[in-house]
Amino acid sequence: MPFRENEFVYLVDAAGKRVWLKVADTMLKIAALGTVDGSRIMGLDDGDHICIVGRDYTVFRPGTIELMDSLERGAQIITSKDAATILMNCDVKSGDTIIEVGAGSGGLTTALLGVVAPTGSVHTLEFKEENALRALRNVKRTGLDKYWTFIIGDAKNASVDIMADALIMDMPDPWLALDNLIPHLRNGGRVCAYVPNMNQAESIVIALRDRNFAEVYALENLQRGLEVHPGGVRPAFEMLGHTGYLIFGRKRTESKDSV
Repeated sequence: MPFRENEFVYLVDAAGKRVWLKVADTMLKIAALGTVDGSRIMGLDDGDHICIVGRDYTVFRPGTIELMDSLERGAQIITSKDAATILMNCDVKSGDTIIEVGAGSGGLTTALLGVVAPTGSVHTLEFKEENALRALRNVKRTGLDKYWTFIIGDAKNASVDIMADALIMDMPDPWLALDNLIPHLRNGGRVCAYVPNMNQAESIVIALRDRNFAEVYALENLQRGLEVHPGGVRPAFEMLGHTGYLIFGRKRTESKDSV
């Protein structure tokens, strides 16, 4: 499908360097490239080639991972390796309703919206307005902002009026928000907490068990690339190691006394 007006795409050169632009049928000012006739790009499709100022580029429509990698950064984002684990372990799917605590820069929000849209929605509680507004700018790049709402407030006492399929929390003390938010998670719904330190992981695990959650477990992701060259393959010297601990659990129905 050819690129559309106002769609975000990126050019990638032979060295893997990306240049982002917003498609328009006009002259475009592109960082590091100068002024380019946008009509040349509007006639292209995903994976096509274009030569600009004597350099060859491939133009791509971004997927979720590229959108996350290119966010306007402020607060630390949840990386794609952790976002993928959250999506799978929380069984996030099209049509789901998600409560997210902590917008950050909108990285996880972007991943969630890419899965739940167009029949589901993400509702974010964010303590700092500047984070929410930055996340909004990033989410608008995806074209999925109509499936996202946010409120500014403290997750420990903020008013929530929806019932969610999953509750995903990126905050320093998620155990303190459970009593406020658990009533808005359906029975059988899943919770995830993302925390950077082991003592925080311990606290949220204990809090979930104390509240009768089932299948409570904790994990972390370590990701190492490979250097692949003709005649030789080895692990990369650098790796994406510890970013955070992921804690999951599933809500049970409240116990009833036997008759």
